Amino acid sequence: MIAGGGAIVAPAPGLPMSQPLPPLEWKFSQVFGERAAGEEVQEVDIISAIEFDKTGEHLATGDRGGRVVLFERTDGRDQRTRRELERADHPAPRHPEYRYATEFQSHEPEFDYLKSLEIEEKINKIRWCDTTNGARLLLSTNDKTIKLWKVSEKKVKNVSNLNLDPAQHLSNGNSMVASPVPSSRPFSPRLMYGNGVKRPVTSINPDFVFPPGGIPSLRLPTVWSAETALLARCRRVYANAHAYHINSISNNSDCETYISADDLRINLWNMEISDQSFNIVDIKPVNMEDLTEVITSAEFHPTHCNMLAYSSSKGSIRLIDMRQSALCDRHSKLFEEAEPAGSRSFFTEIIASISDIKFARGGRYILSRDYMTLKLWDVNMEASPIATFKVHEYLRPKLCDLYESDSIFDKFECCLSGDGLRVATGSYSNLFRVFGATPENEEASTLEASKSPNNRRPVLPSSKTTSRLANLARSGRLTRRVTDGDGSPGVSELNGGTYDFTSKLLHLAWHPQANVIACAASNSLYMYYA
Repeated sequence: MIAGGGAIVAPAPGLPMSQPLPPLEWKFSQVFGERAAGEEVQEVDIISAIEFDKTGEHLATGDRGGRVVLFERTDGRDQRTRRELERADHPAPRHPEYRYATEFQSHEPEFDYLKSLEIEEKINKIRWCDTTNGARLLLSTNDKTIKLWKVSEKKVKNVSNLNLDPAQHLSNGNSMVASPVPSSRPFSPRLMYGNGVKRPVTSINPDFVFPPGGIPSLRLPTVWSAETALLARCRRVYANAHAYHINSISNNSDCETYISADDLRINLWNMEISDQSFNIVDIKPVNMEDLTEVITSAEFHPTHCNMLAYSSSKGSIRLIDMRQSALCDRHSKLFEEAEPAGSRSFFTEIIASISDIKFARGGRYILSRDYMTLKLWDVNMEASPIATFKVHEYLRPKLCDLYESDSIFDKFECCLSGDGLRVATGSYSNLFRVFGATPENEEASTLEASKSPNNRRPVLPSSKTTSRLANLARSGRLTRRVTDGDGSPGVSELNGGTYDFTSKLLHLAWHPQANVIACAASNSLYMYYA
């Protein structure tokens, strides 16, 4: 990374590598919300966002109904005693496993009366924040409003039973006198909730009189805690700062600020201040007829709190330094690949639009996803990516059909493994692709989001071409690769000879420390490990 003083930071560990990596064998791990055969999926149940926290212990998903569902890792924890573990006839799982933790309604549908515009409750992005005092914080956003949620464990308080007979000692509308002999039948009073404590409400007959000597073995109700439960509480609401739909939010490494981006602006927020933000990027022209591109994705650098990158619909990525000026209208670096001569067509600009960008853990590399390809960029090499991965090149002859059905505007996400050695993204027919990110790692896997991920894996012809780039990096080993894992003819037989554009895998996330991928196929969350 080129910082303010012009120093070049050494490349992150693992990229590039000098020794080839063995290919990974992906296996099915878990599925949540699996759809039964013939079951109709409700629009509000379709998953629209997936995010691991930085430890990988927790996973969050958001759907189009405005709900956020949290999962927590269960393997590796002391859920059984040592004796039970010694007697177990099978070893503990070697891959992360998760269980449902809790869910809450993050956003509700709204209506902007000034613009006569409906605001959907759909969750666009989720980002985990640093844990404080054992509580988990996360940001969620729909098109207009960002919310900060605190999820913490609360003890559930219960009330023990009163061992008086309600038929004899309590009023049920008739005037009764208590019997001197208490009944052994327990009493379960009606409970009222207030300040988080359950209170028993009894309607004792005003004529009730304790017998002489009292009632033997009288047990009064007591409040006690039996278990803990996760409860979500909204801490902040960041609203009224975006005129256009929010497409990205990203936490800063300073753990105090974050950015939110819409089509034309990027705002900087302080976590503790919800009624004020700073506009740091504004590409809106004076005359909207002069508008040539929009912002499609934005993300903070993972370690430098002053650096961030954003992509545009023209297929470019801009790296900006917030120390240069209050309004970052000038970029520090521009990553843009020149178009090959004679390759321009009606669809060129549409498929060049970048739908998602991700920084590698060390910040040396940026992964971008456009409609047809994945591209890996070195921040020290602006002219062209160091690797290009063709995700579904077999669809290029179908671009006209994709345009008519609006599928060409689908926004696929991308992700990197924690070590930065592999990248992944989704495709149609509920398929996702995994590629090796280094010149020595030629891995290219095609998997289906199902319990049998390798069943419909097509036989792909090899059509890889490589070309040398200028030796600009310090390592001197970076080689540009163009990897076409899909090939052309054989894939037309996929899905029985048809292309299923309705089943698309748009959202996926890679575990930050293990080879585990979580991906969304409609309303189902599938997880795979290697």
